Amino acid sequence: MADEERKKHGGDTRPAGTSRIEAWPRNWLVPVILLTLRECTSYGYKLMKQAAAFGFEAMNPGTLYRTLRHMESDGLCESEWDTTNGGGPPRRVYSITDAGEAYLDFWVTSLEQYQRNMDAFFQLYTGRPARRNQQKDDG
Repeated sequence: MADEERKKHGGDTRPAGTSRIEAWPRNWLVPVILLTLRECTSYGYKLMKQAAAFGFEAMNPGTLYRTLRHMESDGLCESEWDTTNGGGPPRRVYSITDAGEAYLDFWVTSLEQYQRNMDAFFQLYTGRPARRNQQKDDG
């Protein structure tokens, strides 16, 4: 998209009328956190840094901590205070639960199906010529 087109759209690269279309699965942050916790227990700030690798670079810390509280109340993770960090303030350390492991397994199965759907979509998208403004020859 040319710079003037981008300015027309307020810096947004999406075409007009598509601002409500999301390309991410809903609640994507939850499985990202669970995947991280599956590797090792972690505290909020570190989880936020690791989530950046999955596209959450500009995440509000409140979003992360609110999500963690919901995950904990749903039984997907648990936390405890760590007071052994060399005289610094205590930190809440999170770990995945068995229910969190099961939820992550469900997400993996769902994402595998989603990936197959996306592969089929892109195969169709790139494998056929566009039909825009083509006239049918009745010859």
